[in-house]
Amino acid sequence: MSIAENNASQVRDVIIVGSGPAGYTAAVYTARANMKPLLIAGSVTAGGELMNTTDVENYPGFPEGIMGPDLMENFEKQAARFGTEILFEDVTALDLDGDIKKVTIGTGETFQAKAIILSTGSAYRELGLENEKRLSGHGVSWCATCDGFFFKDQDIAVIGGGDSAMEEALFLTKFAKSVTVVHRRDTLKASKIMADRALAHEKINFLWNTAVDDVLGGEKVTGLKLKNVVDGTESELAVAGVFVAIGNDPRTDLVKGKVGLTPEGTIAVEGRSSRTSIKGVFAAGDVIDPTYRQAITASGSGCVAALDVEHYLADLNS
Repeated sequence: MSIAENNASQVRDVIIVGSGPAGYTAAVYTARANMKPLLIAGSVTAGGELMNTTDVENYPGFPEGIMGPDLMENFEKQAARFGTEILFEDVTALDLDGDIKKVTIGTGETFQAKAIILSTGSAYRELGLENEKRLSGHGVSWCATCDGFFFKDQDIAVIGGGDSAMEEALFLTKFAKSVTVVHRRDTLKASKIMADRALAHEKINFLWNTAVDDVLGGEKVTGLKLKNVVDGTESELAVAGVFVAIGNDPRTDLVKGKVGLTPEGTIAVEGRSSRTSIKGVFAAGDVIDPTYRQAITASGSGCVAALDVEHYLADLNS
């Protein structure tokens, strides 16, 4: 029997799809409960959004803070320590009908399990402009920690007004000549501590009540076409880099039409549990949370999912 055939015929207790704080925490708990979880981490998105974050100052247990990628490496090592099998592949299809669920990955290999935990997180939201896509990697970015280094002593724009936008703007001041925050409203949505830091920084300027109509540039970004949302006046801003930080969308493509979703587009769960509309399918992390979207809340959510799976399997086997 081939490895693929063996994997296809083996029925596991639980498969975890996604590898941010929720997925890895679920793995730690299910592994310690001897459920021998398989965690499918993703080929590019392994570790989730924290892989694109600099200093994480608000995760308990790290009084001096910790870099996002370092935190996620710790999560991964802890999950592996207790016996989690981790695959760095992408899930391409889910069959959630019946008592035994099937998960197919990019190689065509199929795995089976009695329970599934969906912890697929969320994805960066785009402005939806044609030139935004065209100039992606040529001045347009969604990740300051990935690309900020390339804009030393240059003028940069950050689009957005929440915590993510302020974090991006503050990080970019390490490299940029100037950072201009472009925001559709006249006040920031960011938490007070993040807003105060950004407003006080000498390198950060603000354009209020302003929307981005287009990204300008041929082979690389040269500026932005802007519009004042109050009086309709148009202007241009000369920048070499544009960092889009306008929020995130839950990664639900795999389950649309299969599990119930909320009006916000996240996977719907019962109350404070992780139970979805399908028996044996659980969800955790940012994919169920349109509000808080913090590493610590995602991690706690992963714990809930693991405990829910443990109870579900106990009832199934009784």
